Amino acid sequence: MLDKKFSPDRQTAFEARFEAQKIAFGPVVFQCVRYAWKRGMLQTLADAGETGLSIADLAGTGRWTEYALKVVLETCLSAGVVFVHDGRYALDKAGFCVLTDSITQINIDFNHDVCYQGLFKLDESLDAEKPIGLKALGDWPTLYQGLSELSEPAKTSWFAFDHYYSDTSFPSIMPDVFATAPRKVMDVGANTGKFSCVALDYNADVELHLVDLPRQLSVAATSLETAGVRERAHLHPTDLLDPAVALPSGMDVIWMSQFLSCFSEPAIATILQRAAAALAPQGQLLVMDTFWDRQRYDIASYCLINTSPYFTAMASGNSKIYESGDYVRLAEAAGLKLLTARDGIGYCHSLLRFGRAE
Repeated sequence: MLDKKFSPDRQTAFEARFEAQKIAFGPVVFQCVRYAWKRGMLQTLADAGETGLSIADLAGTGRWTEYALKVVLETCLSAGVVFVHDGRYALDKAGFCVLTDSITQINIDFNHDVCYQGLFKLDESLDAEKPIGLKALGDWPTLYQGLSELSEPAKTSWFAFDHYYSDTSFPSIMPDVFATAPRKVMDVGANTGKFSCVALDYNADVELHLVDLPRQLSVAATSLETAGVRERAHLHPTDLLDPAVALPSGMDVIWMSQFLSCFSEPAIATILQRAAAALAPQGQLLVMDTFWDRQRYDIASYCLINTSPYFTAMASGNSKIYESGDYVRLAEAAGLKLLTARDGIGYCHSLLRFGRAE
């Protein structure tokens, strides 16, 4: 376990108490700031510039009552989203981020549309290690069985969240994937087929094998057909939670992106064992994921750490955003060894490259 601290070194007891109140009222602040963004308050203040607008000015537009404005903007004021000068509200720096920063907006939508109601059951989910909060979205054993059936806006917000973190990484990672000139590549946890489409377009000779649940592969098949690369792709409907199900063998490269974090450590152990068995003699396993311990900036670590409760309450009940050392330890137990590690890919990804242990 690495040494890590998010609080300032010289934080006073009074300052710590203030931070504790921010935790206590966090859900309230979240909802008010979201309302101010979604209902156009923040944009109206941005349009007004540094001079700002009074409550009377804002109410005069007919879009909000004075009551709603006071309740919401006062909470936004307490969160540093807006400030008041001479009785006029203006957008502050954090408000500008909410209004313009893609990752902030994606995180807000994801937490509201996918997680918010289900997180009320976090205590029960942690105790049972089952995604009890998932019932807020649908009746499935895990979220992954229901991804293609999610209602809106949860479906759009989930895929926007998932793709933002992965899409920024795929274009730059292709030289790593094909560094050993593989002819047979397996995409385990293929999801919508985005990686497979990029890989097939990047290399005209590669043969792709996609492994995922049947519903996910049906979506991936559509993506492959749309991209015109379906003929070089082989689909393998597989429930990887069944440790008796083997993976297709003879693979030069096995690719896993944001995949193992969907499983518990015991399940990861069995998946890595089967991956090791599926490798060709000189084959390699490439694992790209968002490890909170390998981030350059605390903002990335913060976002990743606080994604773990989503996995508990909504996704699987027993998975999380892991430290990189957890994967290395489990891979070594499966007969693999770490060859290289590369950080700084996309928004917050790292790539771990494994080979067979000698």
